[in-house]
Amino acid sequence: MSNNTGTWNHSRNGTTKSSLNKTLNSSINSNPRSSLSSSSSFKSNKSSSSSLRRSSPASLSSAKNDAAVLGRVRVAVRLRPKNTEELVADADFADCVEVQPELKRLKLRKNNWDSDTYEFDEVLTEFASQKRVYEVVAKPVVESVLDGYNGTIMAYGQTGTGKTYTLGQLGEEDTAGRGIMVRAMEDILAGIRLDTDTVLISYFQLYMETIQDLLNPSNDNISIMEDPKSGDVSLPGASCVEIKDQKSFLELLRLGEAHRFAANTKMNTESSRSHAILMVHVRRSVKEKDSSLPSENGNSSHVKILKPPVVRKGKLVVVDLAGSERIDKSGSDGHALEEAKSINLSLSALGKCINALAENSAHVPVRDSKLTRLLRDSFGGTARTSLVVTIGPSTRHRGETASTIMFGQRAMKVENMLKIKEEFDYKSLSRKLDIQLDKLMAESERLQKAFQDRIDEIDTEAQNRVSDAERKYADALEKERQKYQKDYMEAVKKLEEQWAINQRKQSNEASTSGAKHDLSDKSSTREVPAAEELAEVKRLLQNEKLLKKAAEQEAANLKTQLVQSKKQEAAANSEMLKLHQMLKDEAYQREKLEREIAMLQGQLLQLSFEADESRERLDNRTSEVHVDVDTQVSQVRPQIDDAGNEDKSSIAKLFEQVGLQKILSLLEADDADIRIHAVKVVANLAAEETNQEKIVEAGGLTSLLNLLRSSEDETIHRVAAGAIANLAMNETNQELIMAQGGVGLLSVTATNAEDPQTLRMIAGAVANLCGNDKLQAKLRGEGGIKALLGMVRFGHPDVLAQVARGIANFAKCESRASSQGYRTGRSLLIQDGALPWIVQNANNEASSIRRHIELALCHLAQHEANATDMISGGALWELVRISRDCSRDDIRSLARRTLASSPTFLSELKRLNVDH
Repeated sequence: MSNNTGTWNHSRNGTTKSSLNKTLNSSINSNPRSSLSSSSSFKSNKSSSSSLRRSSPASLSSAKNDAAVLGRVRVAVRLRPKNTEELVADADFADCVEVQPELKRLKLRKNNWDSDTYEFDEVLTEFASQKRVYEVVAKPVVESVLDGYNGTIMAYGQTGTGKTYTLGQLGEEDTAGRGIMVRAMEDILAGIRLDTDTVLISYFQLYMETIQDLLNPSNDNISIMEDPKSGDVSLPGASCVEIKDQKSFLELLRLGEAHRFAANTKMNTESSRSHAILMVHVRRSVKEKDSSLPSENGNSSHVKILKPPVVRKGKLVVVDLAGSERIDKSGSDGHALEEAKSINLSLSALGKCINALAENSAHVPVRDSKLTRLLRDSFGGTARTSLVVTIGPSTRHRGETASTIMFGQRAMKVENMLKIKEEFDYKSLSRKLDIQLDKLMAESERLQKAFQDRIDEIDTEAQNRVSDAERKYADALEKERQKYQKDYMEAVKKLEEQWAINQRKQSNEASTSGAKHDLSDKSSTREVPAAEELAEVKRLLQNEKLLKKAAEQEAANLKTQLVQSKKQEAAANSEMLKLHQMLKDEAYQREKLEREIAMLQGQLLQLSFEADESRERLDNRTSEVHVDVDTQVSQVRPQIDDAGNEDKSSIAKLFEQVGLQKILSLLEADDADIRIHAVKVVANLAAEETNQEKIVEAGGLTSLLNLLRSSEDETIHRVAAGAIANLAMNETNQELIMAQGGVGLLSVTATNAEDPQTLRMIAGAVANLCGNDKLQAKLRGEGGIKALLGMVRFGHPDVLAQVARGIANFAKCESRASSQGYRTGRSLLIQDGALPWIVQNANNEASSIRRHIELALCHLAQHEANATDMISGGALWELVRISRDCSRDDIRSLARRTLASSPTFLSELKRLNVDH
């Protein structure tokens, strides 16, 4: 830079001069970072010399206030210190700028007595350090990018005011001088995990309306691609390099700076002649808790249902704009003059877009320049945007300073709709499921082996116990038998001995019986004891026999008990075998159910994923021919049919393998992801007319309405409303939807919806119901018309097209009823206040909206009872315009016939001297 650029003088390789080091050191020592408090958000009013802005702007470092402001663009102003030339030339003049950082105000002097006061989100003095600038301007944006949002950081200002120093300073000699690019990458690398997350960068410049790759100079004409559905801008031809560490990032920045165009002007010795843009794509994986699979008895088993990992994709765009300059001050000529013209034209186009967005203009000229196309998401899009405007203190450049300040003021009025970018990582889920399957198989084998070992152990123990019982019974029986046999033998032996003794006595007495006669009486007395003794012996023998019989009976009883014990053992073994077989069967059934559940979940995930892809292809192809449907429908129909073949084969396969009842039962699953995928499959099935009757008969319509009633998930609401819209194309289904309170549920869902795509689906369903003559009074009575009008609050063109279609259908039915004599009063649409919106959008830029509105006006005008309201509401002029300028012959002819057939309209046109 020349002496005109102040103490922020730096070369393209990132080195700084000694004056910069002194300024930065003094700012660090004298101005330590203070904590910033959040303040209420505000919308800027036009500044004037007589009135001070009475708003309290929100701090750039407060990220929690975004929900209240819907992501308003944050603007900070940074004052450059005086350079050597300004210190000499402006020694006798006061600075044109006075900053009040504690009040976040800036005063721009008109003269010595009067000044204009402006408020910004942050006011940075010439002593503010690079670290403080990063923390209040860029750090909240970087944190949002790590959370999955898009973010933009941009520097705008006159040439030589320090934009490149603020953003791109490398800080190789003095780390305190590092710019926003370097510090942002440090925080990004610190906030990710290198093993699972990725960071990709692209670095390019916009030079004279051509996009050139700073990392690959041979790629010098990169084209811009826009997603027709989401509007996202991408550069598929630009180099995309993965970053693993800060060192490699710094090397890429040096390489890019070396290839950037710069020139020597009177304002700046090294003035940037191109807009440099750094794009950082951050892909982060977010872990979510897994849920358990409930068993039949209600308890949670050890099997976990793994949810697909969520991947958040954020994009950070850092824009170093080339400085605006006046030719008479910069002295540019020749090729440098052409460069200056191109720079000023692109900056002028950017200013026009900012003005249009700040004033809520219906048309924003984003296509006037490639710069505005690249920044489409940054202003009025979905990105969190921070803008730092750089100014100088010199009075000689007061005009450029005032222009820069006003640019920042207008940018503060722009509001963005922040949206998180996240999706499911199905590949990672597949790997986790494979690992879980291996673990479950190993666990099953281990449990099976442990079960078999336990069965063998019980069997062995039972056999040992039976053997012991048999041995004990046998031993006891043998002991008893031996005892009784011994007693028996002893008793027999005693009896034999006694009998022998008695025999000897009797033989001796018989031999001596004749010896002496006087001894006969004595012998007679001895025979009596012998007879008694014999009787005693017989009695004892009888007792022994009874004892032996009792012993034999007891032995028989023991044998019987042993047989019964063996039978019981056999019965126990049989029962154990049955239990073992039952356990095996139960384990098999459990495995079978787990495999079936896993298969169903896999099929459901795959089919919903394929259905989403097919729907996106169909939407993209349909949007290409949406402008002129009537003339090109015959050419587009074969393409749509070919694109839908894959969906039809998937749906047929789903019917064969799973069945409609199982799919509908998954709509009531506890797992939210399963419900989402199930309702997506039902929505795709409902898109086929042949499936609609089956879905309604199986209770699918009731299940979809219950989802709207019970679920709070926006995705479920969107897909369920789309399925109901498909079913509502059938007249019989329309009556069922009305009978089950469908319009009321759709109205409540629309009131709570935040996603325009959800509103589009709901509006499509209500629009289909509006085409039924029999349901008009009930539809209006349940709030259907007011719900349609309430959905225009987002202003999304897809939603507006469906609302316009519904109003056209309703007006057509009313017109038909009026012509048949069924209706005589004013239109229900006019009674519900739809006419102002119809008139306002009658000449809408979108052909799909305009065509339906024009038809609705023609149908309303055919009923004479509506003529007075239409004249007072301005609809007559729109009918005249349609009859003259409408691009479609049929609508133009209908408008002419309607005007010619209405006495009230003809009278009013005659009074106004208008030739229709």
